Amino acid sequence: MFKIVSRRELNPTVTMMDIYAPLVAKKAEAGQFIILRVDSEGERIPLTVAGFDRKAGTVKIIFQIVGGTTMRLNAKKEGEYLEDFVGPLGCATKTENIKKVCIVGGGVGCAIALPVAQKFKELGCVVHSIIGFRNKDLLILEKEFKDCSDKLTIMTDDGSYGRQGVVTVPLKEAIENGEKYDEVITIGPLIMMKYVVATTKPFGIHTTVSMNPIMIDGTGMCGGCRLTVAGKTKFACVDGPDFNGFEVDFDEAMARASSYAEFEQREREHCCNLFKKEVK
Repeated sequence: MFKIVSRRELNPTVTMMDIYAPLVAKKAEAGQFIILRVDSEGERIPLTVAGFDRKAGTVKIIFQIVGGTTMRLNAKKEGEYLEDFVGPLGCATKTENIKKVCIVGGGVGCAIALPVAQKFKELGCVVHSIIGFRNKDLLILEKEFKDCSDKLTIMTDDGSYGRQGVVTVPLKEAIENGEKYDEVITIGPLIMMKYVVATTKPFGIHTTVSMNPIMIDGTGMCGGCRLTVAGKTKFACVDGPDFNGFEVDFDEAMARASSYAEFEQREREHCCNLFKKEVK
């Protein structure tokens, strides 16, 4: 079993944990993910590696409370254990031949974008980061992004912090003002990534998207994480999670992502009732 070494709430719906998993920490790289089970009766869920400490043997995960399993995970305390913690899985983010990069993150996707930005900074790249949230209360990891970015732009939908608007606005402004990015990497909601790709495509800037579809086994066996990329079926768990954004069928991906929305809502309600009974 895998011990929860530390736990911190980043905002009311997002939690960060450090998990003692030395074999995973030894091999993990930015862009990869793990699959965990909270307990022996739980389902398997994928979470991106949000950081790691090889010396301490810990792996950082950041998750949003959206369904029954993440509610159960969030109920865990420091010192308690997870049943399974498997990884690292997937392909690490490619960093070769990139001198200047723009990282575009949205919401909890910023937790995935951060280690990528940190990796590029470690390699001596010029890093511009644009991160967006619905409002100030949902902002996460501002200091961490400042530390690894040569330029950081924060956007909020309601203007309660940073600039008001969507992340594509400062991205387009930067490109039109002469910024020469070797690559744009975007991580966040599917609709956000779709429009980031639509922004960069006219300028011919290679754009990588990190896909996190429905996933079960993480080894390419189940086929649950299939995507259409350049007209061909790919599996996010073994072929990704990073893909050329110009080639991803986002409309198909969004349709598949919403297929379990009703089930997730019922599971959330079920878990809420369970936790209420426990409190009583």
